[in-house]
Amino acid sequence: MEIEKIKSIIEAMLFACGRPIEIKEFMKILELSAEDVENILQNMKMEFENQNRGIEIIKVDNAYQLCTKKEYYEYIYPLLDNRAKPTLSNAAMETLSIIAYNPKITRAEIENIRGVNSDGTIYKLLEYNLIEEAGKLDLPGRPTTYKTTPEFLKMFGLSNLEELPELPKYKLDENEQIVIDDIIEETKEEKDE
Repeated sequence: MEIEKIKSIIEAMLFACGRPIEIKEFMKILELSAEDVENILQNMKMEFENQNRGIEIIKVDNAYQLCTKKEYYEYIYPLLDNRAKPTLSNAAMETLSIIAYNPKITRAEIENIRGVNSDGTIYKLLEYNLIEEAGKLDLPGRPTTYKTTPEFLKMFGLSNLEELPELPKYKLDENEQIVIDDIIEETKEEKDE
């Protein structure tokens, strides 16, 4: 099969499906190797960017999805939903960050880090499908653990969690408090290099 026909088939699959399609699904249907599928999708992704189209192909974990470009959200959203735009509070962003950097973390561990009750925030993040249950720990009470979802990756434009920015290194003083001055100094030194 010629490459242009394969691209057309992939574009039709991505459009019709409306969800991330895993590489193995493309391989099975198109009878191509993983490497061939990846190369074609990357080529299509670049073509979409070069043509300045209103849609783009994004990678989510080991899958690809056809999406509208983020910069057109304000034009598309009114057509799809009349509710107010969902926004994340500072507490939700904080909790989401903790879960993203610590997959399979329990509610109690999140609350220990934040220092406040996080039940409502966790419930909202579950409702928005940004986090999901990752299982239960083999501890008394069998606490539920949480992890981020592919929806989280899409919302923040990430392919996987390895793309999260690196956390700053910090030091604790004798009172177990973070020493901010050291973080600022290290950041200045890194910029000077």
